[in-house]
Amino acid sequence: MTARGISLDFEFRSPIARVWAALTDSSMLEKWIYPNDFKAVVGHKFQFRAEPSQWWDGIIDGEVLEIEEPLRLRYTWMSGSEHTVVTWTLSEVDDGTTKVHLEHFGFEAEQSFHGATHGWQRMCGKLGSLLSELR
Repeated sequence: MTARGISLDFEFRSPIARVWAALTDSSMLEKWIYPNDFKAVVGHKFQFRAEPSQWWDGIIDGEVLEIEEPLRLRYTWMSGSEHTVVTWTLSEVDDGTTKVHLEHFGFEAEQSFHGATHGWQRMCGKLGSLLSELR
């Protein structure tokens, strides 16, 4: 089976530094993804922790692979049997708007792929709301 990936684009009316902070600051990540112990340090191993369910233990393990502040962030995303990679690429349109490109690749299971697609759309909607509150 060929691994699948997600590719999504967003535009936020926030400066690139604020969007970068929302992607890399543990307390901000908790507001739109899950509680975590994330640090923006290459090689740092971290976890996102959600409420477990009957289908999922609620734990996502990750390791920071690349940081090019404030333009690119890449980390592993391991949950259950899925071992995938998330890449965020940011570009500033002007001093008040940031384009964000999200790639999440390596899904083997169709169900995981679809769940992650919907999950990222929901979470990035929460990210947009958070950024709006910070204006």
